[in-house]
Amino acid sequence: MFIQPWDVGLDDAEWRTWIAEGHDFGQLSVNGLPGHPPIAVPTHFTCDRDHLLIHLARPNPVWKAIEHDPNVIFTVIGDYAFVPGPWRAKAGTPPHDGVPTSYYTAVQFTCRAHIIDDPEAKAELLRRQLAHFQPDGDHAPVAVDQPPYGRMLPGIRGLRLEVTDVLAKFKYDDHKSVGHRAAVADHLTERGQGLDVSTARQQRRRLDRIGLWKS
Repeated sequence: MFIQPWDVGLDDAEWRTWIAEGHDFGQLSVNGLPGHPPIAVPTHFTCDRDHLLIHLARPNPVWKAIEHDPNVIFTVIGDYAFVPGPWRAKAGTPPHDGVPTSYYTAVQFTCRAHIIDDPEAKAELLRRQLAHFQPDGDHAPVAVDQPPYGRMLPGIRGLRLEVTDVLAKFKYDDHKSVGHRAAVADHLTERGQGLDVSTARQQRRRLDRIGLWKS
């Protein structure tokens, strides 16, 4: 993932906080078997210290590829919006001369995948995921010898992704003037489509931390 100097995450706490705010769905990318294209799998995940926890259906074709090469990428993208050219036109130039762009946050994890097949280990993985996604505990116990999960465990395999590197990109025009960034954030909030509001929130947050960007 290419990252301009002004789009770099400010520190580890920034991307960790962003993930913890509910960005828990991403895409697992795995090298394909020889002669085959890469495999991409969209899925929810849970963070567990320096690991990501995932489970997928046993028939998923991704398993053979992971067994062949356990080095994978997991990417999370959010708070994105299209920014039209007129919003980015330089002062004193025709609005139509402005060049459009995309705003977004992307966190990319380089990982080594470890497959989990032991029934109790898979049950523990599901418990950790449910603790995140259903913290109220409104679900049946996850036990290898009790329904409904016990009879379903053979149909899944678990993945523990050992994180070896993290790239964090926050692309919100931080190299432009304070006034420009504030104006675009206002435009996004006013338009209010899709993820415009959350995108504007990220831009204002970065603006408050960075102020005038200096190389």
